[in-house]
Amino acid sequence: MSDIIHLLPESIANQIAAGEVVQRPASVVKELMENAIDAGANEITLIVKEAGKSLIQVVDDGKGMSETDARMSFERHATSKIRTSEDLFLIKTMGFRGEALASIAAVAQVEMKTKQADGELGTSIVIEGSQFKGQNHVSCRQGTSIIVRNLFFNVPARRNFLKSNPIELRHIMEEFQRLAIANPEIEFNFYQNDIEVFKLKPGKLSQRIVGVFGKNHREQLVPCDEHTEEITLKGYIGKAEFAKKSRGEQFFFVNNRYIRSNYLNHAVVSAYEGLIPEGSYPFFVLFMDIDPKHIDVNVHPTKTEIKFDDERSVYSLLKTSVRKSLGVFNITPSLDFGVDTNFRLGSTIKPSSGLTTSERDYAQFRNTDREVSNLRNWEQLYADALNHETIEAEVKREEEAKGNPLALTFDSAINKMEDGILHDSNGNRQNIFQFQFSYIVTTVKSGLMIIDQQSAHERIFFERYMKILENNSGSSQQLLFPEVLNLNPSDFSIVKELEKEIRAIGFAFEYFGEKSIVINGIPSLVNVDSGKVVFTGVLEDYKSNFLEYKNRNIENLARSMASNSGIKRGKKLSNEEMKSIIDQLFACKNPNYSPSGKLIYYILGLEKIEDVFNTKS
Repeated sequence: MSDIIHLLPESIANQIAAGEVVQRPASVVKELMENAIDAGANEITLIVKEAGKSLIQVVDDGKGMSETDARMSFERHATSKIRTSEDLFLIKTMGFRGEALASIAAVAQVEMKTKQADGELGTSIVIEGSQFKGQNHVSCRQGTSIIVRNLFFNVPARRNFLKSNPIELRHIMEEFQRLAIANPEIEFNFYQNDIEVFKLKPGKLSQRIVGVFGKNHREQLVPCDEHTEEITLKGYIGKAEFAKKSRGEQFFFVNNRYIRSNYLNHAVVSAYEGLIPEGSYPFFVLFMDIDPKHIDVNVHPTKTEIKFDDERSVYSLLKTSVRKSLGVFNITPSLDFGVDTNFRLGSTIKPSSGLTTSERDYAQFRNTDREVSNLRNWEQLYADALNHETIEAEVKREEEAKGNPLALTFDSAINKMEDGILHDSNGNRQNIFQFQFSYIVTTVKSGLMIIDQQSAHERIFFERYMKILENNSGSSQQLLFPEVLNLNPSDFSIVKELEKEIRAIGFAFEYFGEKSIVINGIPSLVNVDSGKVVFTGVLEDYKSNFLEYKNRNIENLARSMASNSGIKRGKKLSNEEMKSIIDQLFACKNPNYSPSGKLIYYILGLEKIEDVFNTKS
């Protein structure tokens, strides 16, 4: 019987290794830029075309390589960083130049030019699909330039799995931003299809953050600085009022290497407890320096996940430091322990003549406009109830209708749902009022129906926007004064990716410069004064829901529009507005749940109400 086990050809082995290192164009960008940083570059330029599918070029002015090192760098397991097994646990640099190049050269056409400071000529090497094509002496400047063409040209199945250009470009920008933030002392330039995307001059970390994310971040930065014997923590956190619905602007660096850690993220977010709404995320860029012997960076092939030998202490330090920074810069409310916190709100009431201290303290509990409005509504409900049939007759009819749950709720002699509208026995609309400016309350046969006005309106708008997008039937209202919206490169790429859908929904806009748009018109369903706010909110929601609605752009966009253009809790509604919401809600395909899956209405049954009053204390 013949032997069946054999060694793989070098080219195939390299392709298998490339599967772990090179997943998409952004993977190539990360490896090449990390190599440039390790080479001591003061200036790094990234050039991509077609989101890296046809060309990726990284040019640096680092120390370069000798002729021998340049050739060795494309061999598997070649590295300048490791000599012994102990070195694996002491690494503080970024990429391993040769390790990545062998994998990249296995699935692309690669050309390298490199020259050291003391060399008269540089070295040029060309490799295609692991096949060495040639090595020559060339005239070039100090440093290294690597061109990667036609990624996955020899693995068409892998190339077919790449996403659209805007999506791949977004991944490239994420890698670029992480490295640029981590190294503010280096100049970074980024060109996409010969258009300048970033030009970041060397400077302080705060200047680099503003350069990457835009001038609007300047006013939200709060410094965070903490030193212990084991750990040094520094960086910036964002003010609570600037928290967003997406996690995109949260960065952790350990020993200057970007990492992902839900555990550490939770530590930071928990420090904002009580300051930001649930589901919102603060901005932060935090650097942690720690002895490499206390961490393990080899948890994940991409080295974006690490383990600490004492995670609990790291968590505690991080949470405490962030909370301290928020307090030092007066971001968190200070407590006056000399005042009864139960009456703290009363301090905002200005004393008038003749008012005693106790009266002023009590004044906060007197009827506010909201309470007076609610009281009148309850009185009106009670007055209407007196004109109805007795509760005994009502209960009797419920017993007769027990076989039909819908009849229990809506279909009775007193309450009927006609075309989605609640009517009484005389054909008049049923009593309705607003509670706490957040809930619509109306009587139904089996009790009280309580409707979350925000969730209801989101459901109504979601189904409207879905229909508009599916039929491409959006209408627009022109703005008297067009608004200029400055976007960061990531958001700008999303706009270009969704341009067709955004226009279909009713936004009219033009590109203005490289990272800005001019909004000339907004959807007819949007308030004319809030077009710019809705547009930016839609982008944030779209990013936040991206994984949940992967490959469902229309549904994601419709949900984002509904969330940002619908009414919110706390908005006072007229009776006609409340009746209209009920009418439209029960005309929806799914009136029970909001697009995010929240319950829209709840019926407080008569039996539950009676149980409350029949329970003995």
